[in-house]
Amino acid sequence: MASVHLRHAVRAIVLDEDDRVLLCRFVIPQPTGTIVVWAAPGGGVEPGEGELAALRRELAEETGLVIDSDPPHVWHQEVIDPDHTVGYDGVINDYFLVRAASFQPRGTMSDAELAAENVEGFRWWRLSEIAGHRGPDLFSPRDLATPLAALIAGQVTAEPVPLGP
Repeated sequence: MASVHLRHAVRAIVLDEDDRVLLCRFVIPQPTGTIVVWAAPGGGVEPGEGELAALRRELAEETGLVIDSDPPHVWHQEVIDPDHTVGYDGVINDYFLVRAASFQPRGTMSDAELAAENVEGFRWWRLSEIAGHRGPDLFSPRDLATPLAALIAGQVTAEPVPLGP
């Protein structure tokens, strides 16, 4: 069996003082049309880079948020799907919980650099808005409301919770 080539990424579940979560709006062109996916800020771990160093770098680049503590590793997700990430057979996402006061996201990346990564904006979402969302936009993970509700309720486990796609 051939080995599977997965992109390793880190993502931050950034919760503000009102338990709203900060999500990036990804606009992904597909042959069948455009897909919009709301996902936690973050991105790929560079060769030789640790997960927390990558998380700090990605948050500063995308949102401007600077973290100096080591946030807890709360979720682990593996998605095997060659259509998910260009050049890879899928992705491994490791999620970390970051508490921060609400802020206006503005990182070191320009709008053009963000657009090159398919990021077209940010929004603070309430759990009820995610759970009740009925529009065409998707969330990543698809069932984001369920594990997010557990985090908001303070259920942080010693080992990261495995997530579905």
